[in-house]
Amino acid sequence: MRPIHDNSLASNAMGTGSLVFIVLAALAPLTLIVAVAPLHFLKGGSAVPGAFILAGCVMTLFAVGFMTMNRYVRNAGAFYSVIAMGLGKPVGAGASLVAVLAYNALQISTYGAFGLYAGETVERYSGVAVPWWGCALAAVACVGWLGYHGIHTTARVLGCILIAEAMVLVVLAGSVVYAGVPAGFPVVSFLPSNVFQTNNGAMYTLIFGAFMGFESTTIFSEEVRGGQRTVRRATFIAVGFIAIFYSFMTAVVVAAYGADAIEYAAERDPANLVVNLFIRHTPPLIVDAMRVLLLGSAFAALLALHNVANRYLYTLGRERLLPKWLAVTHLQHKSPWRAGLLQSLLAVVFIVLTVVFGVDPYLGLLLWGSALGLIAIIFLWTLCSAAIVLYLRRHGHLERLWSATMAPLTAFGVLASILVLALSNVSFLTGGTALVDRLLLGTGALAFALGIGASFYMRYRHPAHYARFAEGSRP
Repeated sequence: MRPIHDNSLASNAMGTGSLVFIVLAALAPLTLIVAVAPLHFLKGGSAVPGAFILAGCVMTLFAVGFMTMNRYVRNAGAFYSVIAMGLGKPVGAGASLVAVLAYNALQISTYGAFGLYAGETVERYSGVAVPWWGCALAAVACVGWLGYHGIHTTARVLGCILIAEAMVLVVLAGSVVYAGVPAGFPVVSFLPSNVFQTNNGAMYTLIFGAFMGFESTTIFSEEVRGGQRTVRRATFIAVGFIAIFYSFMTAVVVAAYGADAIEYAAERDPANLVVNLFIRHTPPLIVDAMRVLLLGSAFAALLALHNVANRYLYTLGRERLLPKWLAVTHLQHKSPWRAGLLQSLLAVVFIVLTVVFGVDPYLGLLLWGSALGLIAIIFLWTLCSAAIVLYLRRHGHLERLWSATMAPLTAFGVLASILVLALSNVSFLTGGTALVDRLLLGTGALAFALGIGASFYMRYRHPAHYARFAEGSRP
């Protein structure tokens, strides 16, 4: 007799540590410090370390409300479930497709960075020139295979890479401090007069972008041991790590170059700003390890984002907003393998289109996709904050005023401002033309509108499905 298969995700598959590894690996700490932080310094100079602490405080406020709200819904829908409960199911449906778009854009665009890193690494150490797209397609196959084999395998791989990334950065920090850099500890980086300068708007857009994905702890809420306690603990650990570790590492970079010189150094040679510190302060073995781990960091981000994206697709298939074909898990591994297969096929399509149309893998695929994902995530944070306040004011009468209203309302105000800054600096984020900017923003708006339209269609044609949409499981 054929065994009954309920297509659920693997329950009790992860603890706090595994969940934290998945979330932080998606942020690619080494890649952020080496490849992205120079852009932070270019726009914010010595204020970057203090800005990370400030952004961490805001995201902690968001997390307070988000975790309070999470007591009322538990499924792999994360953002859209919360938004639907607070702002209505049509808005939630629109948000769900924006989330699918955001995480797929972030994941697929990262193949551009991975392909370049892999090609350069192979050529550096073997002398063989490999096209970026060949490396990217190989990565698609590896990521798809690991995702197919379930969250256990993924968590182990991500944990090893994340620890190695952190160790290399700590070695750099220790070497810089040991060398006794003349600039000393950059106190100016944390002065309010420096951190709150009005011309730091573009920097804050990028700084908040470094927190993208921390909320994905809730996406795995059906698969963790300990339920909401584990999710809550992992969420606050992730926010704290991002704020403190990135603040510390960027302060080390400021100290090495000097608070007055860091902006000029970033402008002169952004690509090698941090690489030069590795060359100057660490042994050649550590430099080689850093270069190889840059590749591992990008791969870890690909794998983590793949698991987030396919769970959104799986959940929306289960909700019937997308085809129910996606809501099938593997009999043995309990992985959403069909959603993962679709996500991998989408990546292949965009990599091929990038090659066919001659789009630069970094200036095109990476920057455009990252910009779209960043703006979409900030938009979802803002909607989510508003939804939390509205829902808990109506239903959370037993919740504390701080966690139900004050914290999420403050986060809403700041995040709405950051969204405005992101939209006003969209050309800086994309590095493209006005046409590119309009197409990217139009794609996000179209996804939101299609989600709303799909919800109305569901309400008309399948009212039973609409009634259950975004409900999740209640405590």
